[in-house]
Amino acid sequence: MKRLTSAQFAEQFCTRNSDSGFNAEVLQTVSAILQDVRLNRDEAVQKYTAKFDGTTVNQLHVSAAEIREAKAKVSPATLAALQKAAANIRAFHEKQVTPSRIMTAETGKQLGQLVLPMERIGIYVPGGKAVYPSTILMNAIPARLAGVQEIIMVTPGKNNEAIAPVLVAAAEIAGVDKIYKIGGAQAIGALAYGTETIVPVDKIVGPGNAYVAAAKMLVFGQVGIDMIAGPSEVAIIADETADPAFVAADLLAQAEHDENARVVLLTNSEELIEAVERELESQLEKLPRKAIAQAALNGNSAIVLTSSLDESFALSNSFAPEHLEVQTCNPQAQLGKIKHAGSVFLGSYAPTALGDYYGGTNHVLPTNGTARFSSGLSVDDFIKKTTYTYYDKQALKQGQESIDQLTEEEQLAGHGESINIRFKE
Repeated sequence: MKRLTSAQFAEQFCTRNSDSGFNAEVLQTVSAILQDVRLNRDEAVQKYTAKFDGTTVNQLHVSAAEIREAKAKVSPATLAALQKAAANIRAFHEKQVTPSRIMTAETGKQLGQLVLPMERIGIYVPGGKAVYPSTILMNAIPARLAGVQEIIMVTPGKNNEAIAPVLVAAAEIAGVDKIYKIGGAQAIGALAYGTETIVPVDKIVGPGNAYVAAAKMLVFGQVGIDMIAGPSEVAIIADETADPAFVAADLLAQAEHDENARVVLLTNSEELIEAVERELESQLEKLPRKAIAQAALNGNSAIVLTSSLDESFALSNSFAPEHLEVQTCNPQAQLGKIKHAGSVFLGSYAPTALGDYYGGTNHVLPTNGTARFSSGLSVDDFIKKTTYTYYDKQALKQGQESIDQLTEEEQLAGHGESINIRFKE
């Protein structure tokens, strides 16, 4: 990992970039696929599934028999781990459920807010280089708690192979209603527009490659989406009390995601930096995904020696990382210094991987600095808030003069007349 000064880090990692991140070729390819799916529906989905995944799909839907067969292949230990993780995720997210409520109740009037679940959502689950059952838990459990009526999951098979059994098991534990054996931009199009087989959804969530992300961006407006996710990120703020082996392991845990992952250490301790660098070299040799992690460490990653913990937090806030670890003396006391981060992990025994799998907080988080204005996935992502107003005649009469004045200012006579007509003799 390269060492940067605070000024260099601010320039290279905290400068906002308006580029969408998609090259013209990707956007053109995805746009053509989406248009084909919109017009030709199942036929187009099957065509692209055969072309890109090497899979001939006669029946898109995963049958009950296939689900039973897949579940039987999952070890009891894995099933138990999924169930424990699901319980923790459910316990955290159920506290986010918000009821409908009356906001104002006075004589002759009532104003309120209805909290309504989406009817149908789609979850995209990658099925390429690796499988991610944790992604299913993180997306489906909040949706189910929100009251979503139907949860649909799409995930690609490869070369006519069955979907990974662990994904099927996670889907059942999380409350997924239907699974379809499709992936890529064509799956996003099927969820957004609907086909003869797949009913269109209200929102699409879940990670994917550049083509999936571009497809989500292009169908936004037709459906809702969670976010356009970039490469995984972690920033670790540490002082001289941090264990260098822990810090190095947590940096590598994010670096092994992909070659473009961004991992950052912000510390005011030169001694810690030297110890972490030694640990990185040693631990990297033992990592199965060494080549990927090495590329990430050599790429968009950095170690920064800061003048103080306060400067470390200031730089982190400018970076707005997806994951922020605070490995300092009394880390809870530092919470007030955090302004922008997707999810925060406090202390030496709360690594990011805890949140990725088991702790209960959601691991679908904003990247590329978008934690400045957006949040991680929650129950709120699957609800709509609809306001309502009731006034009786006397209550409206009390507001007539003010409304009339404002409609005159805006030169909208029809608006004013819709009030005044109710009081003409």
